[in-house]
Amino acid sequence: MVRKELYAALDTFIAGLRARDPAQVPWANDVFYTENNVALIPGDGLWNTITALGPYDLRFADEDTDQVALFTCVEETNAVSPAAFRLGLKDGRVTEAEGIIARNADEGLTFSPQTFEPKPVMEAMVPPEERSTREELLALADGYFETIEQNDGTIHTRFHPDCNRVENGLQTTNNPDFVVPVARLGCEEQFRLGNYLYDDRLRGRRFPLVDLERGIVLAHGFIDHCGKIGDYELTDGTKVSSPIRRPHTYYLTEAFKIRAGAIEQIEADFITVPYHMPSPWDGREG
Repeated sequence: MVRKELYAALDTFIAGLRARDPAQVPWANDVFYTENNVALIPGDGLWNTITALGPYDLRFADEDTDQVALFTCVEETNAVSPAAFRLGLKDGRVTEAEGIIARNADEGLTFSPQTFEPKPVMEAMVPPEERSTREELLALADGYFETIEQNDGTIHTRFHPDCNRVENGLQTTNNPDFVVPVARLGCEEQFRLGNYLYDDRLRGRRFPLVDLERGIVLAHGFIDHCGKIGDYELTDGTKVSSPIRRPHTYYLTEAFKIRAGAIEQIEADFITVPYHMPSPWDGREG
């Protein structure tokens, strides 16, 4: 399918979701659907509770694998949550769909200010002379995950000097106003200092969508925290303490924008799930 057709299929899915009417979506007979890492019947979960869809619309597509994805935000009565969706299609029908809704209000988190604004860097097409191959894009995205895992200051990918990261609607790099001090640093500096040594595993990595023209890789995975690390030193000798001291896992959906062989921007939505929770997508690749 071409980009226009994939975006049209996404629009149909979103229209059905807005209407709380899964019958509007052309599902395949064997569709596999998940929300927040749990297999559901299409029409359950968010389909029952959505009251509005925000205007934020970061979309991208893989014309070779018939995949399309969207980062947006959803309202459920009195709370707005970051959300991301991925669809896989075959013969015009949705064969697989997954969504992540970061319901921070349910976890007692009141981060502010969450902003859902267009990001020109993420939306721009990459000039042909600055594009990477599918294999190169996947290697850079996986290298980012390698850099996070047991982060000791070693960089396994390449970062653009102006790289920024947005997580659950919050900019967590080059942001001196964010509550976490490390957010004042850029992408590479955060990792080169080894700030995330307490990220023990980044497992269950999946990369179902690569948008070659936009230079975007969509990834899913889990970050496990064993909770055993307390005080530790950054690579510059600064003494810090781990914010996570009990077994804990994040499930994430992450989009990497790559231009000229370097990660230029990152968009991520993630939620807390039971420690070492498996994925319902295990064994379903391909």
